[in-house]
Amino acid sequence: MSAAASPGDLERLALERYVAGDLDGCVAAWEGVYDAELAAGRPDAAARAAALVALNLLCETGLMAPVRGWVARARRLVADAEPGPVHALLAITTTYERFLSGDPDAAWEPAREAVELGERFGVDPARGLGRVALGRLAIHTGDVDAGIALLDELAMDLGAGRFDPLTTGNVYCELICAAQWLGRHDRAREWTEVMDRWRQGPAFGATHGRCRVHRAELLRISGPADAAEDEALAACAELRPWLRRELGWPLVELGNIRLRRGDLAGAEEAFREAHARAWSPQPGMALARLARGDLTGAAAMVRAEIEHPMAVPWKERPPFGELRLVPLLAAEAEIACHRGDAATAVAAADQLTTVLAHYPSAGIRAEAALARARAALLTGDPATAVDTAQEAVAEWAELEAPYDAAVARTVLGHAHRAAGNDDLARLEWQAASTGFVAFGAAGRVAEVAALLEAPAASPVPGARATLAHEGDRWRLGYSGVDAWLPDLKGVQLLATLLAAPGREFPAVDLAGAAVVEAGLPVLDEEARASYRRRLGEVEDDLAEAERDNDEARRELASRDREYLLAELSGAVGLGGRSRTTGGTAERARTSVTRSLRYALARVAEAHPDLGAHLSRAVRTGTCCSYVPDPTAPLDWHVTP
Repeated sequence: MSAAASPGDLERLALERYVAGDLDGCVAAWEGVYDAELAAGRPDAAARAAALVALNLLCETGLMAPVRGWVARARRLVADAEPGPVHALLAITTTYERFLSGDPDAAWEPAREAVELGERFGVDPARGLGRVALGRLAIHTGDVDAGIALLDELAMDLGAGRFDPLTTGNVYCELICAAQWLGRHDRAREWTEVMDRWRQGPAFGATHGRCRVHRAELLRISGPADAAEDEALAACAELRPWLRRELGWPLVELGNIRLRRGDLAGAEEAFREAHARAWSPQPGMALARLARGDLTGAAAMVRAEIEHPMAVPWKERPPFGELRLVPLLAAEAEIACHRGDAATAVAAADQLTTVLAHYPSAGIRAEAALARARAALLTGDPATAVDTAQEAVAEWAELEAPYDAAVARTVLGHAHRAAGNDDLARLEWQAASTGFVAFGAAGRVAEVAALLEAPAASPVPGARATLAHEGDRWRLGYSGVDAWLPDLKGVQLLATLLAAPGREFPAVDLAGAAVVEAGLPVLDEEARASYRRRLGEVEDDLAEAERDNDEARRELASRDREYLLAELSGAVGLGGRSRTTGGTAERARTSVTRSLRYALARVAEAHPDLGAHLSRAVRTGTCCSYVPDPTAPLDWHVTP
């Protein structure tokens, strides 16, 4: 960046960098504007630049300590000035800094000020985000209807084009986040559809990627799972240049989707990467442990998060309060049910019912009803379990959530069996199986098949199968019947796995050279310089917090410092060389998994029993393998 560039040139550069997805370059350019205006003796212009640095850091990094530092600089410069546009920007930044730092009471006044000044001086981010903040604050006080009404009114104004594109994208995202964590999935779907149509035109910056995350969230609920994972992967790719810490948001969503599909290795991989970015992977990580049979570990994980929630200033999830506990309590009830821990299941169900009383919504109502059903099963009250499980099924069906409805039907089947009605139990499990198949949850299909006592999908002990490459196709032989498969990449990969049962093959090796390409630096030099500046600002904030004995502020700033130090140390390898991204491994995992899944689908069309066996025995992820049930081995003869 040229030292001789004028403030106007630097401002244009900041906007160009933002549109191009270069957040570090954008912030650096605004910092340059601040320095230039300050040197030229124009405090109002310098304050505006400082306010925009703070707003960009707030919206895109979640680092509250640097935000507070830049707000303080701007306020000092306009301390004696009459209210103007800069004050509107500072008001909305202060609103969200307080809200995301867990101090909602201190957010009300600046939120009202942001709306008033934003309307008076035509500052779109202030008047748009200020109204979102007022709606979210109303919801957090328990006035859900008033909060939703405010957000609905704002959505209409967005649709009428009353805000600039940057504000519109950010406000749409805020609306959808609020609806999602409140459990108003129907409202979130409406707003996402509107945002998706809008983003095809004037949207720029991170809006496309954020919209993809919301689409992935909705597809996680409605299915199909393939489409949900595709959206989540695309969101991670689009947002990776934008979000550092907040990349944990799409990564956790990716993990949740993979968990539902039954891809435990892929889910845990995504959750671990999110955790490395100081983003909580719970309760997904705990549920993945549950799926692997580690009941004790799963229970300890989710209880630790309930008692000591990760203090992350996220906009995408409730930063404080009872709503933050809803998915954690629902997971705790599920884990307790598997452990036979009646006391914990009852406590979780009671707490969810209390949250529902404060924040009524269909999603929370469904979670609370299912938790009560699980608790009733453990306490020997099948009649109550039937009633509450039926309520959960009805709520999830109304929300067009086939996976969640199928989970509730599975519990309802257990309730019917406990009540002595096996016919109704089987009916619910059959319906659950249909829902899991439609969604694409292979692991859950196998679980329900076991409940239905349908062993047909397992091969007869000592049975043989053949996969032979003949010309431009493959012959698949089983149970005296031959079928033909096209010469697909996935069938070639399947042959490799079948020829070596139990052996793990790295996905990078299976993918071959097609996906191998040079990685990009984890942080380029400009980003590292930006992070060092942020680190200095965090240190200043820490010192001020310690002088004021402000323990809450000190804890948040300390977490910011830990995150920045981890990012900087993780970006540099031996000898001071820049580390590169692990994009190759992720591309390989995704490519191989998709190819194998398509091949398995073709096998299932030709031999349903064989397809069911392979869907359980073939494992995909960072490493892939064929691990058949040792009680019913299948003798494969593979000819490449």
